[in-house]
Amino acid sequence: MRVAFLGPPGAGKGTQARELAREWGVPHLATGDMLREAVAAGTRLGLAAQRYMEQGALVPDDVIIDLMRERLAAADATKGFILDGFPRTIAQAEALGKVLAETGQALGAVVFFDVSEAELLRRLTGRRVCRQCQATYHLVSAPPAKTGICDKCGGELYQREDDSEKTVRNRLEVYTRQTAPLLDYYRGHSLLRTVRGEGPIDGIRRAIREAAGDAR
Repeated sequence: MRVAFLGPPGAGKGTQARELAREWGVPHLATGDMLREAVAAGTRLGLAAQRYMEQGALVPDDVIIDLMRERLAAADATKGFILDGFPRTIAQAEALGKVLAETGQALGAVVFFDVSEAELLRRLTGRRVCRQCQATYHLVSAPPAKTGICDKCGGELYQREDDSEKTVRNRLEVYTRQTAPLLDYYRGHSLLRTVRGEGPIDGIRRAIREAAGDAR
């Protein structure tokens, strides 16, 4: 099973990837997690990435690809993997294809999580964080017992700046501009499968299993 999950922030890729990785017995590979682990371990690539991360800059493609090449060479990835939110650009997709080809592998499917903007805004702007203990809540899916008050410590709940509607809309616009060509790229390679990312989690998971079936 060699599958990539694509979709905008808030589409639910990570939640589904974690569960299906356990079900399928393959590693869940998210570049953000991989970068943090490499930095914490002080590896050569981790140190290279850290310089950019500390400056708030994007980590260059060559560092990301080298990190992915190293991770895909690990023993647990030889029987398959789920890529979460990677690749993000056609350049990354082409580089990934070359990395996989080096070991005689290829992606079996690319699953795109299609979620309406209204639903993404609901999910991404609903988060609230406690100023004291940093506990997190969601106004719809996991609200506090008392509006604006943390259940754990009684602290005030607030909305982080990066969860504001203006910031979220900008993130979604950037994602759409960046990723639309990538969807066409994988569609042209007959790998793209689209799954509706709204509704019951179990129903979405069944749709993903069906979409990724050709990759087994």
